[in-house]
Amino acid sequence: MTRRRYALTLEYDGAPFVGWQRQDGALSVQRVLEEAAARLNGGAPTAAVAAGRTDSGVHAEGQVAEIEVAAELPPERVREALNFHTRPHPVSVVRAAFAPPGWNARFSAVRRGYRYRILNRRPRPALDAGRVWHVGQRLDAEAMHAAAQALLGRHDFSAFRAASCQAKSAERTLDRLDVSRLGDEVVVFAEARSFLHHQVRNLVGTLAMVGQGRRGPEWPRRVLDGRDRAKAGQTAPAEGLCFVFVRYEVEPEWR
Repeated sequence: MTRRRYALTLEYDGAPFVGWQRQDGALSVQRVLEEAAARLNGGAPTAAVAAGRTDSGVHAEGQVAEIEVAAELPPERVREALNFHTRPHPVSVVRAAFAPPGWNARFSAVRRGYRYRILNRRPRPALDAGRVWHVGQRLDAEAMHAAAQALLGRHDFSAFRAASCQAKSAERTLDRLDVSRLGDEVVVFAEARSFLHHQVRNLVGTLAMVGQGRRGPEWPRRVLDGRDRAKAGQTAPAEGLCFVFVRYEVEPEWR
């Protein structure tokens, strides 16, 4: 039987899921996508591979995944069929393509980008509840940005990884960590080839302490050099984080 691999760009609301990865007896994004894809395979299971395993509550607007389908269908038909079968879950395939030869959604990625949103005002959110971290105290975004620039480059990020992180090495190259204010929001953009478990959320929680004036702009770099997670700030809540893009040397021909 002919099987064809497809590349998919997904967006999803992370609130109802335990995260991307399938877990027994729980609702995950992977489970929803694989069950939808099985409908295109006559019920036969198919495994989905993602560029990044987002945690419970983390959103995505540019997650990339791959699946195999037991028929050669135009990418547009695969996209529409999957979107029909993922309903009513908040998962949508926004683009699809034939997977290039030798391409892998996870291991072929050369850059990943995340955005973290902090609603920085006294009133709690109504429209954006579940999509932002609400911080009532005024944050100094300029001080946060200055502190963030000292963290760029290749370092041992042990101070900013989760205790449960399974990566063999804590060394990563952080290419971008920008903090800016947009009205009532403080927005953090992070880019790297890959990230450690909770790395972005731990970085945001640490920078927030600088923004609150509880620590100076030089403090996050000292935390980095100390390599001690206990000395860093809190893990920022999952709901403010969104996986925004993945880049590849050979990009699929998206449709």
